[in-house]
Amino acid sequence: MANLSNELVQYRGLFLFILVLGIGGTFQYGFNISVMNAHSPFMKAFINQTWIRRYATPIPPETLTLIWSFVVSVFSIGGLIGSTASGYFIGKFGKKKCLLYNCLLPLASALLVGLSRTVNSIEMIMVGRFLCGFYSGLGINVHAQFAGDIAPRKLRGFINATGPLFVTLGKLFGQIVGLRELLGAEEMWPYLMSASAIPALIQLATLPFFPESPRYLLIDKSDKDGCLKAMKKYWGNHNYQAEIDNMLSEKEICRTTKTMNVLELVRDRSMRWQLYVVICISLALQLSGINAIYYYANSVFVTAGLPVEQIPYMSLGMGSCEVLSSMLCTILIERCGRKTLLLGSYGLMGVMLALLTVTLSLQGWYSWIPYCSAVLIFLYTLFFGVGPGAVTLSVVIEMCSHSSRPAVFVIISSLNWIGMYVIGVAFPYVVASLNQFCFLIFLTCILVSGIFLFVFLPETKGKSLQQITEEFNRFNFREKNSKDTAEISEKIETSV
Repeated sequence: MANLSNELVQYRGLFLFILVLGIGGTFQYGFNISVMNAHSPFMKAFINQTWIRRYATPIPPETLTLIWSFVVSVFSIGGLIGSTASGYFIGKFGKKKCLLYNCLLPLASALLVGLSRTVNSIEMIMVGRFLCGFYSGLGINVHAQFAGDIAPRKLRGFINATGPLFVTLGKLFGQIVGLRELLGAEEMWPYLMSASAIPALIQLATLPFFPESPRYLLIDKSDKDGCLKAMKKYWGNHNYQAEIDNMLSEKEICRTTKTMNVLELVRDRSMRWQLYVVICISLALQLSGINAIYYYANSVFVTAGLPVEQIPYMSLGMGSCEVLSSMLCTILIERCGRKTLLLGSYGLMGVMLALLTVTLSLQGWYSWIPYCSAVLIFLYTLFFGVGPGAVTLSVVIEMCSHSSRPAVFVIISSLNWIGMYVIGVAFPYVVASLNQFCFLIFLTCILVSGIFLFVFLPETKGKSLQQITEEFNRFNFREKNSKDTAEISEKIETSV
């Protein structure tokens, strides 16, 4: 207990900054995902009313579907562009300035969406949602890399897990303010959609009081004094010569390798298997079935006999469960290790999907079976939050070097946004064809990716980047290692 109190005092600047970083970072992504659910019927009605004012006729159903699909999907398009451009902006402005400039976009988006109903403009909503996606995509990448830069080794897993934690907090906040008792009434939807300006203003007002990341100051700007001041701000007054020496050695490596772009990363043999693992772990997150779970939750709750007006509160309970599980992960990640927590959670999620397929198939047999399905949904959400939802980002940060990290995040964020768009478009057709048996597809994806990660993903807990790289080099340079081993064996046989 005394050690915990000492760490809270020593790292108080770090913890305060993580709060500021999260509010304007991954929190915005989570909020903008969940906020659309509450008011989608009201926004569709607004689109129809605007169409009538313009053309004196109700909007055709297929046109309404097309416009609404674009309003939803333009968020993913903006996110893809923002995340892809993050490497360029981070290199040009640094992480702190990048975040400060990014805070201006939610204000512009809030202004556009907030005034869209007053001026009867569908186009303003589209542009606003595009900006939401852009600053969310940029903010996720900057947040994750900033957190990875300022995390001391013994708190690395905890700090990296706060990014996903703020995603779940954003989702939960969107669900809470979307309740009809708050901003869930029909006339309130412009204000709800504009609420992202509040965390942006908080970050804009507080971020200038914190320094740039120590790693960026030393490696990119060669500012040793600034780096030391930043370390003391985030980590307290101690001797950090060992950490500075490690950064200087990494700087020497960066001089020879320089910051990679995506094409250079793909061609770099020393990063080949790291890249394979990054792609696998990103696809596994997308194809784990979490979107299917949220899709099926409402129908399961209705079948269980819950009144329709209570279902938003059940969804709120799922969001709370995900937040609590993400908090639990920040505690367990340094005790259990990344690989153990990730693979264990995937295994339990697979069991939940198998059981859920059974209970949904037997839902009409007994009155208590829908309640079993509801319990399985909550358990699945819990295991997702404890494992892949929070651990994935930490693993990616820890196994990638400073020079490769921007390109790696461009790849995984692009996969994330493209996957979100494709699943959003294709998933309704999959459900219409397979119904509850669609979970078997996700179960297969979990099984295949789990086997791959079990074989090729090393445990990163407590290891330096050099140690992790050495483990990957067994696969990256397998042919060379085999040749060296053969030459050694031949020499031994000759000498005998």
